[in-house]
Amino acid sequence: MKILIVGAGGIGGFFGAKLQQSGADITYLLREQRQRLIVGQGLTIETPKGSFTIHPKTVLADQLEPIYDLIILTCKAFDLNDSLKSVAKASSKGVILPFLNGFTHLEALDREFGKARVMGGVAHIAATISESGSVKQLTEINSLTMGPRTPEQVALCQELFALCQKSDFDSFYKENINQALWDKWVFLATLAGMTTICRGSIGEIAATPDGKELCKRMFAECCAIALSQKHPIAEKTQLTSEAILTKEGSPSTASMLRDLLAGKKNEYQHILGDLIGFASNKSIDCPLLKIAFTHMAVESKNRV
Repeated sequence: MKILIVGAGGIGGFFGAKLQQSGADITYLLREQRQRLIVGQGLTIETPKGSFTIHPKTVLADQLEPIYDLIILTCKAFDLNDSLKSVAKASSKGVILPFLNGFTHLEALDREFGKARVMGGVAHIAATISESGSVKQLTEINSLTMGPRTPEQVALCQELFALCQKSDFDSFYKENINQALWDKWVFLATLAGMTTICRGSIGEIAATPDGKELCKRMFAECCAIALSQKHPIAEKTQLTSEAILTKEGSPSTASMLRDLLAGKKNEYQHILGDLIGFASNKSIDCPLLKIAFTHMAVESKNRV
């Protein structure tokens, strides 16, 4: 299976490097500056357990051909349209596998390619590109969840899962991948919403008199929205998520907060706004989620 990964950032860089180490046929689609760096010094992955460097195959957008069985999208949600333009010369063949936050990107990809060519995926990792250009993993969490959305995708998805199992990151195969996407979305929306409002970690929020209760209330709002869309969050998943979202001493924050503090563009519309859109369609009250969205909308406007 020939795999094209669009970008070598936190998700694409880390998991692509791990897959290449396990023998997968990986090619990175890069911009010129990033390509020059990686061709010159390799792609270095820094993890809490040590670092390693690979020398991957790379290609620029104008050099692409429709030769890939799988095209993996790892961009931020707001860069989806640009990513699709960059893969135009390769995307007439193969299945598209997005590892994007939220859910509405699947609707856009289905319109572009047809549902039979769009698999579902969820990535769990906190990683960033360092000043030297390496991919730095910030915590030990690193997992990919994948699943077919139509019967035509089953064989390819199982082949990818087998490749992932040869690597030393966690991997999961889900028949109901849409539910896995919603499970992550409601958790991430709460994590992003609370840490950006408070500009602090989960541990710092939990240490305040009302922090834990507010986290639980925002999470409950998100769960109610998922239920309205016929994707109820299982009780066990809710308990696990609540424990993480209220853990005393936890350094956990959302990438949205890191982007906010760094003055970078962020995914507040796709993670918070799109979720509120589903709530509005079902007349679900979600005041805490709306406060978080409003805060990020004001912050983003002020940074223009």
